[in-house]
Amino acid sequence: VQLQASGGGLVQAGDSLTLSCVFSGATFSNYGMGWFRQAPGKERESVGAISWLGGGTYYQSSVKGRFTIVRDTAKNTVYLQMNSMKPEDTAVYYCAASSRGYGLDADLYEFWGQGTLVTVSS
Repeated sequence: VQLQASGGGLVQAGDSLTLSCVFSGATFSNYGMGWFRQAPGKERESVGAISWLGGGTYYQSSVKGRFTIVRDTAKNTVYLQMNSMKPEDTAVYYCAASSRGYGLDADLYEFWGQGTLVTVSS
């Protein structure tokens, strides 16, 4: 499995940004997908996750209501739609894939993308 995340950049507080993660090397619909982030000087934390066919999602409390995860099976892609962004959303964002389920626990995920940097200015 290979994961290629993209879409990061510099935005202002209150703006929106959508990250993409392209999945390859296996059957996409067999994998739960998660998004994680790591801010400078901080530990990696979960952002959210989506089930194999997109029917279920989880979100970390700090992003709930602002971020949305969707997946497009035809494009083998999972998206992280981020609205009302805040400076504290600044981080490197990673997508991850799990054959064992989906959720906010990083230990579920066997495969990780390379990360894309998101910077939110105040």
